Amino acid sequence: MILPIVAYGDPVLRKVAQEIDPGYPRLTDLIDNMWETMYNANGVGLAAPQVGLAIRVFMVDTGPFADDEDLSPKEQEVLGSFKKTFINAKIVEETGKDWVFNEGCLSIPDVREDVNRLDTITISYLDKDFKPHTETYDGLLARVIQHEYDHIEGILFTDKLSSLKKRLLKGRLNNISKGKIKVDYRMRFPAAKKVR
Repeated sequence: MILPIVAYGDPVLRKVAQEIDPGYPRLTDLIDNMWETMYNANGVGLAAPQVGLAIRVFMVDTGPFADDEDLSPKEQEVLGSFKKTFINAKIVEETGKDWVFNEGCLSIPDVREDVNRLDTITISYLDKDFKPHTETYDGLLARVIQHEYDHIEGILFTDKLSSLKKRLLKGRLNNISKGKIKVDYRMRFPAAKKVR
């Protein structure tokens, strides 16, 4: 089932999400619905707060980046085959050099900005079967994971912009929260009763 994606301005996007245990109600259904919702919106990642749940669950499928001709064949191969669900994730370490990449977000449609992040992360998490993992990722894969991880920490990519950029975007962000935007996927707006 395709769920509505929560728009910028909804308080759930600012909450630090709670850990869950294997007994979380209908978790398998939720994960299936989140994948369906993400693909319907042409996303490469989706976090539970974006569907209105302040729990530490997010997923990443970087398959769409596999066709990017600016990437090396090895990067294309890695990104093309990466699809994971992260539960109760914790970034253990962020290292490497700062690099800028243009990011967007399904909860903030039609806004894309350059964001600085470190290029390597080590993350511990549970998979969908609640098996523990600790893994290190770099490059674009690390960036997508960092972006989704921020959601479960109550952080949006716009928080990482300069004060000037934030001021310039204020009107557009207000319009998004009021539902004054056209999107081709289901959304839930905090300041309007509009759903499409």
